[in-house]
Amino acid sequence: MYRIDLAGTRHRFPDLKSLLAAATPLRSGDELAGIAAESAEARVAARHILADLPLKTFLTETVVPYEDDEVTRLIIDSHDAAAFAPVASLTVGEFRDWLLDDKVRARELSAVCPGLTAEMVAAVSKLMRNQDLIAVARKCRVVSRFRSSIGLRGRLAVRLQPNHPTDDPAGIAASILDGLLHGCGDAVIGVNPATDNVDGAIALLHLIDDLRLRYAIPTQSCVLTHVTNSLQAIERGAPVDLVFQSVAGTEWANRGFGIDLALLAEAQEAALSLKRGSIGNDVMYFETGQGSALSAGAHHGVDQQTLEVRAQAVARAFRPLLVNSVVGFIGPEYLYDGRQIIRAGLEDHFTGKLLGLPMGVDVCYTNHAEADQNDMDNLLTLLGVAGVSFVMGVPGADDIMLNYQSTSFHDALYVRDVLGVRPAPEFEAWLDGMGMLDVRGRVAPPDIATLPLARAIADQRFPTQ
Repeated sequence: MYRIDLAGTRHRFPDLKSLLAAATPLRSGDELAGIAAESAEARVAARHILADLPLKTFLTETVVPYEDDEVTRLIIDSHDAAAFAPVASLTVGEFRDWLLDDKVRARELSAVCPGLTAEMVAAVSKLMRNQDLIAVARKCRVVSRFRSSIGLRGRLAVRLQPNHPTDDPAGIAASILDGLLHGCGDAVIGVNPATDNVDGAIALLHLIDDLRLRYAIPTQSCVLTHVTNSLQAIERGAPVDLVFQSVAGTEWANRGFGIDLALLAEAQEAALSLKRGSIGNDVMYFETGQGSALSAGAHHGVDQQTLEVRAQAVARAFRPLLVNSVVGFIGPEYLYDGRQIIRAGLEDHFTGKLLGLPMGVDVCYTNHAEADQNDMDNLLTLLGVAGVSFVMGVPGADDIMLNYQSTSFHDALYVRDVLGVRPAPEFEAWLDGMGMLDVRGRVAPPDIATLPLARAIADQRFPTQ
């Protein structure tokens, strides 16, 4: 039992997960689950207690029982006591101050990373203002590699997302070329297939790989199909660069996705066996998002933000190239409006970076949320300042297959321009070689009609099935 007296009122929280839930900034998913703070005063009380809680508490008191959940076992069993030592004596509040100390830079954060558990990182994020989340995330430096380098300082990559409602090869190819002409695609060219079957995934993999090879593009491809489909595609000799999977923060939520840790390990080994990376071997691509465990009825009474960080702990175990928080995709039942989406996006980015992940964010919302593109402009800019590794590039910012709003190729150009960040170095050199950069290094060719890629569009010389 955790308790505190504030202004003549005694506040009680029966266990650690109740304390964490009450300390969380307001969001509709926790209200839906019946675990949100009962009042603003109760939220402040919970934060008072949390600030004085020793970090070591999270090594002895779990939010989901060790015996019942393999994610909890992963978190506890993989904890690095030596890396934890520099902060082992701190409370959660003192840990916040340590993170914000100017003397603590990227080297110190990387060193302590293996000693941090998901719950420690979730707890400290609940004590931080938005500017704190940005300031610490900006200090973190996480670099991953396959054919391009993701996460270098001063760089911002873009996932080119050329979805099509019928998986039409010509339509997908045209969107890919459109994105490349706008300097997008250095994180990955990644398609969400409309039909989730192995034959369809293999066809799309060949389409993207043929285009990549034709123009010698230093990037990687991914068809965001179920991990078991990717395993079958690998067995059939398909050109699989990255294995994709959505992951959640509890064992039962992951079973709802049809996965467990052993299956993810099998997929990673299969992808590594292909040896397709040219400058690195980070072969996994994970997506997360607050509310997934609640929507699966597998949240164990734990707040959605803490479970999101536990999902990131799952991703950390497999050394991914990319981890993407699809922050607003799940809808207003979990993140009600632009304010909640912006806060959650900054939290997810901060916690992922602190755990050592190459974090990107799909800056997005569904059309029934109380949010609009101005909210997305705000979040995109804030994440750019915070040093986000990659964002999405969707034609017109309107995904016509998944029916949600994201960020466009032009949004990526905007944020690179206003913040003075550039594409991944390998991709930037390719853009320059293709004549798509001006004298200032911006994607602004003087005569687009003369470019090889533009001529390919005009001649319709893109690959089809």
